[in-house]
Order: sequence, then C-alpha cells, then structure tokens
Amino acid sequence: MKILILANNDVGLFKFRKELLERLLKDGNEVLISLPFGSFVEDMTKMGCTFIETPIQRRGTNPITDLKLLKRYDEMIRKYQPDTVLSYTIKPNVYGGLACQKNRIPYIANVTGLGSAVENGGLMQKITVFLYRMGLRKADTVFFQNEANRDFMIRQGVVKDNYRLIPGSGVNLNQYSYMPYPVHETIDFVYVGRLMKEKGFDLYASAAEKIRKEYPYTRFHVCGDYEDNYKERVEELVKNDVIIYHGLVDKMTDIYEKIDCTIHPTYYPEGMSNVLLESLACGRPIITTDRPGCREIVDDKVNGFVVRQNDEEDLVEKIRIFIGLSAEERKQLGLNGRKKVEEQFDRNIVINEYLRAIEKAVK
Repeated sequence: MKILILANNDVGLFKFRKELLERLLKDGNEVLISLPFGSFVEDMTKMGCTFIETPIQRRGTNPITDLKLLKRYDEMIRKYQPDTVLSYTIKPNVYGGLACQKNRIPYIANVTGLGSAVENGGLMQKITVFLYRMGLRKADTVFFQNEANRDFMIRQGVVKDNYRLIPGSGVNLNQYSYMPYPVHETIDFVYVGRLMKEKGFDLYASAAEKIRKEYPYTRFHVCGDYEDNYKERVEELVKNDVIIYHGLVDKMTDIYEKIDCTIHPTYYPEGMSNVLLESLACGRPIITTDRPGCREIVDDKVNGFVVRQNDEEDLVEKIRIFIGLSAEERKQLGLNGRKKVEEQFDRNIVINEYLRAIEKAVK
C-alpha cells in the first residue's frame, strides 16, 4: 500500500512514531511523510520514507494560510493517490481530512490534544470544534489519547462511533529501559519540555528557588528549547545557581540515568504526556498535575505525586515530601512506574491499533 502521513513537525513524528514508520515500511508499504522540513527528516528518509515538504504555521490563525494548506493537501493527494492517510494534530486532521473527503480517500486521525483554543472556551473554541466536526466527520478511525478529550468530542458531536482510545503514543520500553536508581549525595529533579508558561516552567522555576534555599543538596535540571522569550529568565536562574540548563537534549536517557524524579507541572492541553511515560519507563518517579494526559499516568504515592493544577504551594509541598522519603522508597516509586508502563503504555499496543485501523480502512 501507499500510506501518506500528515504531521505538523518532524520531532514528534520521529521520536514518538518512528516504530510505526518502521513497521509500515517493513510490511512492504510505501510511506510518504508530509510536514515542514526539520532536523529529523533525514533520519526518516534514511529509513525509507519519502519526504514531501509542507509548510505549516502550527499556531497561526490566518484563514488564507489555512486555505493554502487545504489546497496543498488536495493537490498532494491527487498527485500521489495514497491508499490511506494518517494525520496528527489539528491542522493536518482538519484540512487533511477535508482533502481526503473530497478525493474519497480513507483516513485515520489522531487527536494528540485539544489545544488552548478549545481549553479556553469562547469564540475560538466554537470555531475549532466546528473545524474538527468538518474534518473528522468521515474519518475511518479517530484515535484519542485520553478519556477527557474523547468525551468532549462526543458531547460536541464531532465523533459518533468511529473512535478508539489509545495510550497516547506509548513508550518504547527497549529504548527507555529500566535504569538502576542513582545513589548520590544530591537529590536531582528535572523539567523536560518546551520552556513556556502553560507547560509549567514558571512553577518549576519558582519551586526550585524555594527548595534550593531549604535544601541546598537538591539540584534542578531543565531540558528543552526556549519558548515565550524565556532566555533572560533562564540565564538569571543559571547565574543564581537555581537550575542547570541542558538545552534541547537528543538522548534523554543520559539525563534520566542521573536524576531522582521528573517534575511535569503542566496545565497545557495534552493528549498523553510522553515525558512522564519515558521517565517512568526508566524507573524514575514523577510529580505532575491532576489533569487529562497526566492523571492517567501518575498514581499518587504509588509511582509519584499529584499536584493541583497551577498551584505553586502544592508543588513545593510535594517536592518536600519526595525529599523526605528514603532512597529505598524513592526507588520503589520508580519500580512501580516501570511496571505500570509495561502493562498499560507499551508502544506496541499503539502500533497494533494502527495496523488494525489501516486494515479496516482499506477494505
């Protein structure tokens, strides 16, 4: 078969869906990937994928630009005549879905999170839901990564009976294998992700400032690219010895090997947090928010701790509790986390769901 994949960036497609691409290629399919050019495109073409450069403004709301994307998808589908189309994130889901409908091509969409426009309500929510309704109405399968997203879309009449729930992108249990729990004189925490307010970076930084004063033997690491003009803030935190900034890290296992706990205080509308899955797979406890995409992964006091959304005081208190645990108790939290991802979040579960959906779509 010829399978066309629509995505809005190369990082997510390669890091979280590489195994699906490998399986599709191994089974003899021709795999075309449509997305903006990025540093991981070469890796995917070396695997055997055909790259189709497609500019996308991920956060843009210009209707003219979006219409150009729709036209681009339409021309692409007519030119390559795929047997089925897989899409990820809102714009590929919506405009790719419309192009597939026009050309009568079966398609499978993945709602990787509803985004701020839906989360914040108002006019933008109405517009976004309308677009989803149009784009997904004839999808063969719509994958949701958490129950809250699925239930919202059902209530809004976006999907009826063509949906399935999957455990996010899952996690590669071999790549993120269990690591012996670190034995050192410090207690090390890490924040992984884009440095932006909604991802909880401000909360993490403020908590780090407070905890470092109380417990000088703690260390707070940060891994990720700048967003929302955080450069000066990060430089100040580094200068004041509050955080250790690593920038964007290619091999996160090198970081997880040395840290005691991952802190993910996000209140961003996520599908399912890959950061948390990877951390637990390595046997590292987590401290994260009680919200969709995180609460499914964390079991309070079993593999980590739950914090109230956007609540700095609660975050500081949970960090204090973690610090007060013995080394053996921290290790056990990590072991519990590894067991959970093995049972519920193995990436092979997601791959098998896709293979079933593709087989159903092309019949």
